[in-house]
Amino acid sequence: MGHLGRHTPIEDVLALAARIAPLGWHLQIHGDPALLTDLAPALRRSPTPVVIDHIGRIDAALGLNQPDFQALLMLMADERFWVKVSGMDRITRLGPPYADAQAFARTLVAEFGNRVLWGNDWPHPNHGGPIPDEWQLVDLIAEIAPSQAVREALLMHNPQRLYQFGDNQ
Repeated sequence: MGHLGRHTPIEDVLALAARIAPLGWHLQIHGDPALLTDLAPALRRSPTPVVIDHIGRIDAALGLNQPDFQALLMLMADERFWVKVSGMDRITRLGPPYADAQAFARTLVAEFGNRVLWGNDWPHPNHGGPIPDEWQLVDLIAEIAPSQAVREALLMHNPQRLYQFGDNQ
């Protein structure tokens, strides 16, 4: 994100990825949604899994067919990519209960349920709007992951696999 300071060149990020790959770690990408399009070819060269944070920071007002979300979907077609469905409060243009943002999270959970993670972004650093109600964000889990099995994947099984803890090591 530009407001957080200078951008790290992608080749430096990939060099770091090569160093952390033997540790079983992953890259986490957080930035302007144009990164999904502009950096997709480079990100596909990552030797580690890549987690896209905050639904790619896409603009919910631009709809599901927008180029940035379509770029995210194309990245997610690669099994090495994961996405966090945190930040609905950051991509919304309607505000709570984030109905415009829920469609993106629901789509990602439905299409890539085995590589989606949930988070609430507490304590919401650098938030441009009012700080969201944590309980409201928790209540939205049932909206974006309608079945018990999907919620268990989102909240338990997927993090276990990605972070290599619990019985899924």
